[in-house]
Amino acid sequence: MTDSPSGADTYPRTPRTTGSRARDRMSYDRASVHAVLDDGYLCHLAFVRDGAPVVLPTLYARVGDRLYVHGSTGSRPLREAGREDGGMPVCVTVTHLDGLVLAKSAFHHSVNYRSVVVHGLAHQVTDHQERLMALDAIVDNAIPGRAADSRRADPKELAATAVVRVGLEEVSVKSRAGGPNDEPEDLGLPYWSGVLPVSPVYGTPIPADDLAPGTPVPGYLTAR
Repeated sequence: MTDSPSGADTYPRTPRTTGSRARDRMSYDRASVHAVLDDGYLCHLAFVRDGAPVVLPTLYARVGDRLYVHGSTGSRPLREAGREDGGMPVCVTVTHLDGLVLAKSAFHHSVNYRSVVVHGLAHQVTDHQERLMALDAIVDNAIPGRAADSRRADPKELAATAVVRVGLEEVSVKSRAGGPNDEPEDLGLPYWSGVLPVSPVYGTPIPADDLAPGTPVPGYLTAR
């Protein structure tokens, strides 16, 4: 991913990005935000439609200080993001679960994680070249190298695909690492305590039923 040339090391803190709990775990460091975003490809896009909250899981990619999210033009909210004056207010979250923290007491059980929360306005991308760039970035963000190793969307497919852009302006990153925080009086209890690490695991690629015999598995899949 490319980084913004703005030169700022941190994002500005705002009332919406200031946490009410565990503020010591929060940061506005630009590099930390980008690292969490670049380490994932699934986000949750939240907005209000007809007075009710809606949250959609979808794929994304970061390009500089922009997030690109894709969906179907049949999705009313994504379709209407291009119609609202000034953009549609949204909140985008990305979370990585790194470990289950098991303490001596049930109360102090926790998780190790890294998460980013983005507040901003979603704008539907209508420029043809920007849409193609964003869709390539979304594919490559999930599987690096795949965009160049697959057919690009044709006009009919592009017409069925919505691409939404959200600027990275109101952003925060929050994380927890380390072991349990047990009460001193609980340390002698006979219960196991510690961390159970959690990480994504990729299995062996399974070829499609109609794949031509002898077609090799791409190196970018076997290297994962």
